[in-house]
Parts: sequence; C-alpha cells; structure tokens
Amino acid sequence: MRYISGPLLVLAGAGSGKTSVITRKIAWLIQECGIPPARIAAVTFTNKAAREMKTRVSALLKGKESKGLTVSTFHTLGLNILRRDGHLLGYKKGFSIFDADDSLSLIRELMKDGSARAKGAAEKIQWQISAWKNALTTPQEAVALAAGDQTKTGAAFIYTEYTRNLLACNTLDFDDLILQPLRLLQTHADALTQWQNRIHYLLVDEYQDTNACQYELVKLIVRPRNALTVVGDDDQSVYAWRGAQPENLVHLQSDFTDLKVIKLEQNYRSTGRILKAANALIGNNPHIFEKRLWSQLGFGDPIRVMQSRDEEHEAERVVSQLLHHKFTQRTDFKDYALLYRGNHQARVFERALREQRIPYYLSGGTSFFERTEIRDVMAYFRLVSNPDDNNAFLRVANTPRREIGTNTLENLGNYATQRSLSLMDASFELGLTQHLNDRQLNALQRFTQWAVEMSDLAKEEDAATLARKIITDIRYDLWLEETCDNPKAAEKRMENVLELVAWMQRITTQDEDRSFADTVARISLLGMLDSADDSSGDQVMLMTLHAAKGLEFPHVFIVGMEEGLLPHRVS
Repeated sequence: MRYISGPLLVLAGAGSGKTSVITRKIAWLIQECGIPPARIAAVTFTNKAAREMKTRVSALLKGKESKGLTVSTFHTLGLNILRRDGHLLGYKKGFSIFDADDSLSLIRELMKDGSARAKGAAEKIQWQISAWKNALTTPQEAVALAAGDQTKTGAAFIYTEYTRNLLACNTLDFDDLILQPLRLLQTHADALTQWQNRIHYLLVDEYQDTNACQYELVKLIVRPRNALTVVGDDDQSVYAWRGAQPENLVHLQSDFTDLKVIKLEQNYRSTGRILKAANALIGNNPHIFEKRLWSQLGFGDPIRVMQSRDEEHEAERVVSQLLHHKFTQRTDFKDYALLYRGNHQARVFERALREQRIPYYLSGGTSFFERTEIRDVMAYFRLVSNPDDNNAFLRVANTPRREIGTNTLENLGNYATQRSLSLMDASFELGLTQHLNDRQLNALQRFTQWAVEMSDLAKEEDAATLARKIITDIRYDLWLEETCDNPKAAEKRMENVLELVAWMQRITTQDEDRSFADTVARISLLGMLDSADDSSGDQVMLMTLHAAKGLEFPHVFIVGMEEGLLPHRVS
C-alpha cells in the first residue's frame, strides 16, 4: 500500500482484500504523499465496482478530501477523453454511443449488400469486429489478414463499411470508447501531454481482465512517471472469450523493468477445505505467478458431491437439499446460490423452485435499459443530441405514430445514401420532393423540424427539463395507453420513463456543467455496463459462474459439474 517508488503489481488471490488495497492506497496517496485527488485516477470494469470503491475511499477520507478524485470504469475514462478531445478525430459534440443491439442492426443492414445472411452470421461478424478492435486491428489490416479466408474477408469488408458508417453518423460503439481514445493519444502529442499531466497516479483493478487496447492506454497515460499500481490475479481470468489477456501481467514485467510484485495469499472469505479444493484445481493451470491461498477461518464443513441420473433428478435433489438445510439450520433463502456454467441450465432449476414455491432471483434478466420504453425514449434523446444518428432516427420516426410509414423511410433512406447524407439532413433537401409525395413530405418534415427545435433547446436547457419536454411533446404516455395490454402495464412503463428522467436529474445535479449530450452519453454507457436488476429480498440466487465472480454466499450449489460442460468443451 505504501510503495510508491515505482510501478507495482499486487497479485491478489480471491477474497484477499484487493479492494481494500486500492482504496487504502488512494487515501495514503492523498493524505501522506500530498497528491491532489484530482491528479489520481482508479479504473475498474463495472459501475458497481467503481461505486463501491468511491464509497469506501470517501469513508476513509471523511468525504471532503476526495473531491475531484476519478474512480470510474475504463469506458467512462475513455468517454471523458473523447468528450474533451474527440474533435481531434473528427467527432462532433453530442456523438452517440451504439449498444450491442444498435451495432447488430447496422451490421445486418450492411450485410444486405452481398454477404450471406445465414442464422447467426451477423452475430459472428459483430464478435469478429469487436475482437479486431480489442486487438488494435484496423479495417485495412483486417482486410490484409483475412486474405484467402472467404468468411473473414466478408467480415473485414463489413468492418470497413461499419467503421465508415459509424463516423458518418457521429457515433461510437462500446469498443470505440477504448480504441478511439488510444488512437487519439497516440496521434496527438498535445492531448497526450495534457492527460499525462492530469493523471499523476493511476490504479487499475482486475488487471487480468484487460485487453490489448486497455493495456496500451494504461501505458500511454502513466508515462513518463510510471506511477502505477495494478491489482490482478491470473487465476481469476474468466473473460478470454471477450478479449481479456491475462498475459498482460507478464507484459508488465518486460514493459516496466522496475516493477515490484507483492502477493496477497490470505483469503478472508472461505474456509480451509474450500481453499484446499480450489488450490488443487488451480494447480493444474499454467501459471504466470505461483501462489497458494490460505485461511484462518478453520477447515470448515465437508464439500458434498451429489450424483444424479439427469438434469431433472439433479434439480429435484438440489432443491430438496436446500429446503432441508434451510429448515434445520434456520437460514434465509437469500443465503443460497445456485451457480452454473451457462444460462440455459437455469430453466430446470427454475421449474423445481417454482414447484416448491421457493422465491428465487434469476440474474441476467431484462435490464432496465433494455425495456422497450427506455430504448424508445433514449433514442429520442440520442437524436436530439446527435441529429446524424440514423439508428435513433429510424427507431422513433413513427413511434408514436405520426404517419411516417415504411415507404417514406425507405425512399428517404435511398435518397440519403445517394447523397451521402444523414437521414435528418436528407429530410430537408429540395431534391427529396422527387421521391416523396406532399403528404409524406409534410409528415416527415413536421417531425424533423421538431427534432431540430429540440436540438437547439439542448444548447440552453438543463438535461432533465429538456427530457421532460420531449416526453410531453411526443405524448408518450398516450402512446403507452394505446399500445399496452392494460392501464396498469402502461402506468408501470411510464414510471420507468420517469425514473430515467430522475436519473438524468441526479447526474446533472452532480455536475452542473454537463450538457444534455454529455448526460445522454453517460446514461447510454451506464446501460451498457450495468444491469439494473433488483436482487434484493429473501430469495435464492440463480446465476452463472461468471456473474458470481466477486460475490459471497453462505451456502452454494455448483450444478452441472460434468465433463464438457464445466469446464465448457470450447474453453
């Protein structure tokens, strides 16, 4: 914690107190080393982890001393860099951020012009584009690398067009929030110097989950001071499938020759028996750094192994054992977790729990930001922030209905493509009269003129006030009443919309200088990083092993421990 003479790697085993290391080190840097909070940044991978870290630092510093401290996700840090300097790469203020569905929609649109549209093909191309971006591979390099491979050549062509379309729409996707800041700092020395002067000390959590892009960004920011602390554990790397490179821990030693390594091997979470089993399994892994977890919590209860005929029998036995244990030990349902490798395994356990009337919570359900009403309203906000956002335009042009049909949008789209314009800009062109009749043109321009007026208001109104005006103007409450099955459903969905506006109000209260566009970008990113599920209450937790990482439960059932399933056959 007190080591500041050079770059530091804290090799922290599971349950060894790594969050305490980071939070206490931040407090040490501020209180004992005299580094201003505004010159310190700590980055992690989820908003939940960032919030917890910030809360703990504030408690250590009694709140006031932490003013100006940056504790955020990698993607939020990238967003902040682009908010300030994105114009250097050709981005205009108010750029949009595509989520996975927006990205997939654009890829499918691009595949109409030649690529086969087999089931799952778009998703495979989306994954490949993300992998290329995380590996710092440009579209031009992807084309060269794909030579001779028909499938990859098609994906590389889509990648090229996809990149061109994003820039034309003043839009970034999730991966761009790391890739584009990196490219910006690599190609603009003045911007790099400003950010290096802004961040005098950088701390990184869950370092084994960083990809090539994130590692390069870290190296750029910390030079030349090399004032860096990273916390990681190669044995906890479970995200290789999405580009994580635990070998970045090895690269640290070659890139920072004066790196100091400190191991945290005492586990404060589990008993000795659990750690003995874990160490035996982990011992089979190829190791970058050797370590062995130990505990002072006693040896603990035996680990039970239950054999079952099939998955139905397994679910029946697990639920029966859970009920028996609960009533004999007087525990709560929330003390239990059922963990599995893949989401598809949950169904049979859900059925068994329902049959016994046991309350449960299924992790990974529909996120707040995935609800139809939230996606509708966010698309309006995105369009007002960034009139070039064609995806947002298409989603809301006739929602609620305003007599802008598919024929109007198809003709507008064809004309916009011919003229290399956004849909919004194309709607005001005189030449459009040759493609739409008077009724179609009037309906379209009533909508686009209103959107332009809202964009103008965004320059002077605060975010929450403008958000309420937009929702009132489009009469979204009436649209919900028309389209929902019953008044109660419409009321519930409108409450979700109002909660979104309240969220915007809280964000602008925290930062009064934040524009409408900045607020919309911030909320878009929250939706991609967080699932707004409510897992409170006395209920059994059902979740994947990936989702359970870092969580604690008194009693755990790991189900589906079968060859080919855990570990998965493609691991």
